[in-house]
Amino acid sequence: MHVLALRMSLYLPQVRSLKAKRAVVRPVVDGARRRYQVAAAEVGEQDTWHRAEVGFAVVSGTVRHADEVIDEVERFVWSFPEVQVMHANRSWVEEAG
Repeated sequence: MHVLALRMSLYLPQVRSLKAKRAVVRPVVDGARRRYQVAAAEVGEQDTWHRAEVGFAVVSGTVRHADEVIDEVERFVWSFPEVQVMHANRSWVEEAG
């Protein structure tokens, strides 16, 4: 089993309220969940208007497949014109035992 996580820091220059922020972040998170069957959530900067941190994780039988899915998720996030990606960090989750 292979688990790959992706954490992305986003800048949302057009957002003027937390409600507007949700309207931008929700389609990113929900869309990735539906399209790529990954776990996805807003994981940081919840109280900041112009910033968001989102996290994604995929579980796969092969390293290659996990990489491919996370590549697609990252491209998907980059495709939103109202979102500027400031940073993206991938990390493999180690099995305990």
